[in-house]
Amino acid sequence: MEPATPASPDSAKSESSKIRLYFWVLLAILCGGVFGYLDAQHAVALKPIGDGFINLIKMLISPVVFCTVVLGIAGADDMKKAGRIGVKALLYFEVVSTFALALGVLVANVIQPGKGFNVDPATLDDKAVSAYVKQATEQNAADFVLHIIPKTFTDAFTGSGDLLQVLLVAVLFGFALQQMGNAGKSVYNFIEECSHIFFAMMNVIMKLAPFGAGAAMAFTIGKYGLAALKPLAVLMGSFYLTCGLFVIVILGSIAALTGFNIFKLLNYIKEEMLIVLGTSSSESALMSLMNKLEKLGCSRSVVGLVVPSGYSFNLDGTNIYLTMAALFVAQALNIDLTLTEQLTLLLVAMLTSKGASGVTGAGFVTLAATLTVVPSIPVAALSLILGIDRFMSEARALTNIVGNAVATLVVSSSERELDRSKMHAELNGQ
Repeated sequence: MEPATPASPDSAKSESSKIRLYFWVLLAILCGGVFGYLDAQHAVALKPIGDGFINLIKMLISPVVFCTVVLGIAGADDMKKAGRIGVKALLYFEVVSTFALALGVLVANVIQPGKGFNVDPATLDDKAVSAYVKQATEQNAADFVLHIIPKTFTDAFTGSGDLLQVLLVAVLFGFALQQMGNAGKSVYNFIEECSHIFFAMMNVIMKLAPFGAGAAMAFTIGKYGLAALKPLAVLMGSFYLTCGLFVIVILGSIAALTGFNIFKLLNYIKEEMLIVLGTSSSESALMSLMNKLEKLGCSRSVVGLVVPSGYSFNLDGTNIYLTMAALFVAQALNIDLTLTEQLTLLLVAMLTSKGASGVTGAGFVTLAATLTVVPSIPVAALSLILGIDRFMSEARALTNIVGNAVATLVVSSSERELDRSKMHAELNGQ
């Protein structure tokens, strides 16, 4: 038997740095929450710090996604492989999203979180949600498709920051680069070096994660207060329970069939989950997640295609939110939805959730768009949950990031490009 190779000083240093970051982010979230509760006025003033950290992350998302997708496609052996990965990912997203929507409908019907509210429709405040309703009605199917196409090449990076636009440009660029063969090798090498620089920049920014997460949590608690949770505690509890069931039961079953343990995966990406918890944005951990999945044994081509597209098409937490929130509003108004109306909500939510990427207040906007298919429910009723939407967005974002991690491992396994020995070593902390 060969002697075990000792860990390098750089590796040990890197692991120690990750542990310290995890500890400081956790401590910052706790301190931020306490500060927001004790001194709401000053806690709200910390909002620019949290927003600044998220903006620093978003600044690098477009170029990193572009580089990663281009390298994934151009580095593929052939175009059939890249196309096959894309088709597999989209099919997986659609199937799992359907499970998420159905689970939301099931739990909402069993627990009935809105029952007993007995809200009078005449007392609803439509002004509070008018901006979301307007944004939802403005985005029809044709506009959504056209929005994916940027006006210019650079507009995908300097415009709205919509990941779908960046994905489209990156896919076209990657296909063209792959077709050039050896003639495009210098461009490929240049983009690869750029990706290393962007990831190095991200490593520097991530050192600010405790400040960003702590400030964002302080603002949330200071702005809305714990008192805002009490009237709608049943809905929040039901939603968090449903997200937990989805991750443990549905994603856990998929993980078991793929050959890994969902709890070990959750432990492996705990730093990313903490950052998402503090910032309420799954985008804040996108690049760190991609980096970890490659270390976990997934091939670069699969990670580059599945993770960025998953942030637009694999929004499991958002799907659960859409169906549960819609049924909660109906129950609060004592509106009995027929099975046909509930199925219609589910089908429409499958479409509207795909437009959630890159939209401010995405969950609320897509919920407003979904409710328009049931005329008996006044859209103004969304004002009932406006106050706790921020708290629910944390569970949405956490579920989304776990769902994308599992999706990448599943597609890598199906492509036989998952290094299982490496995966088990990483998950077991070896």
